[in-house]
Amino acid sequence: MKIGLRAKNKLAFVDGSYPKPDQGSDKELQWERCNAIVLSWIMNAVSKEIFGGIVYSSDAAVVWNDLRERFDKVNGSRIFAIHREIGCHVQGSNSISTYYSKLRQLWDEYASLVTLPICSCESSKKFIAFDQQHKLLQFLMGLNESFTHIRSHILMMDPLPTVSSAFAIISQEESHRSLLSVPPQRLEPSAFYSAQNKRKIDVRCEHCNMLGHNKDTCFKLHGYPPGHKFYKGPWKAGNQRFDREGYDKGRAMGKANTTVAGVDHVDQSSAATSSGSFFSPDQYAAILKLLEKEQISDKQIPPTVNIAGPLKWEDSGDW
Repeated sequence: MKIGLRAKNKLAFVDGSYPKPDQGSDKELQWERCNAIVLSWIMNAVSKEIFGGIVYSSDAAVVWNDLRERFDKVNGSRIFAIHREIGCHVQGSNSISTYYSKLRQLWDEYASLVTLPICSCESSKKFIAFDQQHKLLQFLMGLNESFTHIRSHILMMDPLPTVSSAFAIISQEESHRSLLSVPPQRLEPSAFYSAQNKRKIDVRCEHCNMLGHNKDTCFKLHGYPPGHKFYKGPWKAGNQRFDREGYDKGRAMGKANTTVAGVDHVDQSSAATSSGSFFSPDQYAAILKLLEKEQISDKQIPPTVNIAGPLKWEDSGDW
């Protein structure tokens, strides 16, 4: 409530530093308006039980003093409970940030209940330095045993750092340990294959508008190779002859984008699978050449088996 009143520059209406002006003064109406605003803020901030006792009040300072007398009481047992909680508070399974935030909350609550000297004299400066050192020791004592090395390093510093500086050092150490505890991520071969396969499928031919190959390796443009199920022979009339040179050139240019794990053209692999063959186009071409040579050699041999006439040994005797 003090923070809200100070932000609106209305704290003087409740602490008694701006009393009500004399009746008939020029500032009386302005004071009444500001007093009503502060009084409405206080009424909206309290509970319903307290609101019933201040609803008929007309002076914000009177209401403020009444609430302070009834509720602003420093209890020794509460101070003891907070002091014991500060001494027993440890990190445990919490992170450094959670542990430090809870400890700061206890320190602030303890400072709000205990009045500390605030001045610019040397004694006050020494007391503030002693309080900071005491808080530093409390913070270091509550850390887990895994931070023993970094705690010893902080205690050896001269001069000792503040609590905030010690928290920053230990927080960096915690972050460094968390990074070392995470194993490096390994790329699975299946993920690489999927990415390459997806890139292969995204390739579209400009000639036949089919996926899996480009224009340089299109069978419909260069012709089907020997052994393909749609191959009808290079010498028949009306058939398109397979352009081996153009196909090999285009295949070499687009091999990086159209080959995955040793598998070439999508149409070629699917056709080979559907036809049940296991030979490559080059092997089919070599087999056809061998068959053609055998046919030509058979035609050149004279048919001596079917020659009619007596043999050279027929006259020599009975056979």
